[in-house]
Amino acid sequence: KATLEEDKRWRRFNFSKVADESIQYLTPELRAALENYSKGVNAYIATLDDKTLPIEFQMLRFKPREWRPTDSLVIGKILSDALSTTWRNDLLRASIQNLPKDKIADLTNQVTPYDVVLFGKEKAGSAKSEPSASSGEVYERVNEKILVAADKAESVRRSSLERVGLYAEELAASNNWVISGKRTADGKPILANDPHLAPSAPGIWYLTHISTPTLRVSGVAIPGVPGIILGHNANIAWGATNVGPDVQDLYVETFNEKGEYKTPAGWKAAVNRKELINVRPNPLDPKTDAIEFDVTETANGPIILDEGGKRYALKWTAFDPKNSEFETFYEWNRSKDWTEFKTALKKYGGSAQNFVYADVKGNIGWYAASKIPIRRTGDGALPYDGSTNEGDWTGFIPFDEMPNLYNPPSGLIVTANQRIVGTGYKYTQFSRDAAAPWRARRILTLLDTTKKLTIDDVRDVQLDVFNIPLSNLSLMITSRNAASPETIAVLKAWDGKMTADSRGAILANEIRGCVAETVAFEYKGVPTYLIRERILDWAIRDQVARWLPAGFANYTELLKACDGVARTKLADPKRMGPDPLKWVWGNESRVNFPHPLAAVPLVGLMFKVPQVPLNGSGQTPNVGSYVSMRHIASPGNWDATRHVIPLGVSGNPRSPHFLDQNANWYLGERSIFPFTKEAVEKATKSTLLMNPKP
Repeated sequence: KATLEEDKRWRRFNFSKVADESIQYLTPELRAALENYSKGVNAYIATLDDKTLPIEFQMLRFKPREWRPTDSLVIGKILSDALSTTWRNDLLRASIQNLPKDKIADLTNQVTPYDVVLFGKEKAGSAKSEPSASSGEVYERVNEKILVAADKAESVRRSSLERVGLYAEELAASNNWVISGKRTADGKPILANDPHLAPSAPGIWYLTHISTPTLRVSGVAIPGVPGIILGHNANIAWGATNVGPDVQDLYVETFNEKGEYKTPAGWKAAVNRKELINVRPNPLDPKTDAIEFDVTETANGPIILDEGGKRYALKWTAFDPKNSEFETFYEWNRSKDWTEFKTALKKYGGSAQNFVYADVKGNIGWYAASKIPIRRTGDGALPYDGSTNEGDWTGFIPFDEMPNLYNPPSGLIVTANQRIVGTGYKYTQFSRDAAAPWRARRILTLLDTTKKLTIDDVRDVQLDVFNIPLSNLSLMITSRNAASPETIAVLKAWDGKMTADSRGAILANEIRGCVAETVAFEYKGVPTYLIRERILDWAIRDQVARWLPAGFANYTELLKACDGVARTKLADPKRMGPDPLKWVWGNESRVNFPHPLAAVPLVGLMFKVPQVPLNGSGQTPNVGSYVSMRHIASPGNWDATRHVIPLGVSGNPRSPHFLDQNANWYLGERSIFPFTKEAVEKATKSTLLMNPKP
């Protein structure tokens, strides 16, 4: 019952129907793989009874039905939801259109001194830009009630995705980079990847090595999906980070009293379907109550917001059954070179990713790809009027025009969800919702200042916890004497690193949060995170008057006030208490891997993972508990591959492999994942042999 609203949200998307239709567009090879994978899952399910079912199923008194190939495809749609949901940003941009033009330009400007742009040039005069509404875009209709409804929808989305470890906050999900052999100690390229997703137990990845007479590939797989998603075979290695382009549009639909909606060709009957969800009033009792609800769809998509007489339909690339999430990975498991890598990538239709590449011949590359729509008018930054055709999708960005690099002269490619294309790139929808450049800039700086890099150097970069924006803020506070003597003393001694024992880290972070909230309070509807990431660093540095909140003569006064607020909050017994020596970052940053059943009395205790202080933050290369795995590979030196996940490969809390990787993940120690037949045999501790029945 507690998850009913989450289930309603998924039913509106109708992904089961999309998956059913998608099967026909897959290659025969992938269809066969999905079918055989399902047979394997079902063969195991058939061996189970009430006493041998996994403990979760025993607790819930539930036996799963047989697994279907379409169930694997739905996992791809869940990933798309986690990594490509941006429609709420359209409403936010629309809601700030009543602000002065200079403030709109500030909030929508992504150009910073810290940018790591990989493709295209910066357009002259592009430092300030703003979305301009076409006649088909309806920003004036967005009011506070609609924003509240959108926030509520986002809260439901977040809780649903966090439940399965697939929530990526503000789409900021991952680091990766590739280094040419001319910059490494042994002359071989190095590829690194650490995806960032919400921590959960069990985790979303499991380490896998697959060898057949024609294939050898290793890396991380997703339960429910055949093959390796991120990893390497005997010839190439690959990794991914999120791009965050605009692949969703909202349309304000006009309905009449008959339930018809207005289109450019006149009134049209909407599609209405009834969804039935069987709900348990008690999660441990199999008895259910049937709950019905209606879903309305227009030609643009399902109605996902209905507030104050305004009804918004959602159009999304994930609704197109021709867009495959997994076919590319299936082919990469078997690819031999850059040409085959690109050929497979042309088929990719999931959430857009920065895919990095390295091979045994010493080549490195990067391709940002997926199906990114082109609109008839505008670029999808704001909602459209559904009664016009101006928001129609007329095609997709051609694959050959997607941002990419192959063996660049620098010998180094870094992506960390930052803006990857210059403002001169003609498809402005490509990285409009990109993350701030802090992680990318820090990674590039560390790699650029080290000559002849090794795998250990790369590991140290993955573990780095220096925070650029908080270090900047700390220096501004101390240089202006803009805090209490106690805070000044702590910040002067701070090295800018988000270590668990750091007092400076918690104080600087708390002050920054207060300043962002104080500024955002002046402009209701402007999200605090946008002020924090787009405005604060340069506004405080340059003492920009237009962003100084009322009641403060200057930013020094604002910082001093926020220091007082920060110290009061930290001293609260519910936070860290009155002793300032106990105000350390590790009390705020702790490992927490929640299991959905950990709250169940008594038996739930077995699922609880100990919480311990953790280094890292959202603005540092090491993002703490959001690091869902770490991978470092050197093509041609495959037996030196480092690969580790939090917790372990088993979801069974009674298994020795439930937590056996956690120490290496937490400490950043060596976690060698052998690859060649000889190395695997040498490392083998146990073997399980499964023979089919005659």
